[in-house]
Amino acid sequence: MPKKATILLADEQALFREVLGAYLEASGLFRVAGNCGDGASASRMIAALGPDVAIMDLGLPRLFAPEVMRKALLAGSSCKFIVLSMRRDRKTVLEVLRAGANGYVLRTDPAASLLRAVREILAGCIYVSPRLSLAEVFGGSRPAPTGEDYEQLSPREFQVFTLLVEGLRGKDIADRLDISEKTVCTYRTNLMQKLNIHDVAGLVRYAVRKKLTPLR
Repeated sequence: MPKKATILLADEQALFREVLGAYLEASGLFRVAGNCGDGASASRMIAALGPDVAIMDLGLPRLFAPEVMRKALLAGSSCKFIVLSMRRDRKTVLEVLRAGANGYVLRTDPAASLLRAVREILAGCIYVSPRLSLAEVFGGSRPAPTGEDYEQLSPREFQVFTLLVEGLRGKDIADRLDISEKTVCTYRTNLMQKLNIHDVAGLVRYAVRKKLTPLR
């Protein structure tokens, strides 16, 4: 019997992890090696368990998913990564893939899409949710960015921007990105200058207008 690929599940919602784990194991192709509810735990478990695939929510508490991937890849891990998110904007998808993700799946996708994503990345492919336009994500069809456009933000500034919009405080952002609060303040100042927006309420309105945050 072929060896089953091992999977680590990292999501803040325990029920979601349990249901998803049961679904993946029912396929007969995978074995869930472990599950956890935050990024710091995911980072430790990837190092300890060496799973073939880690499926993680983008906004994991304690350590943001891109930071989990960064740490694992710097340590030489061969683990492949699938990131789950509600976010559909081009910049988020590209930054997640650039951070090391092999797949990007929307949380609103059917479970069969995730099963397909795991199969494809284990075969060496990159998987992006079929609900996202590949031409828009990879085609560079948007107009050149302007001085006030979010495309001007660096990857780290964009991460801080998205977490500010979600309502996180400086300390929480620092924990998720594994940086100091002072550095968060620096990124916050820089991104506000680039966007010419000088309060969090303004950032939220901007994010909603540009469809950079899911409306729940």
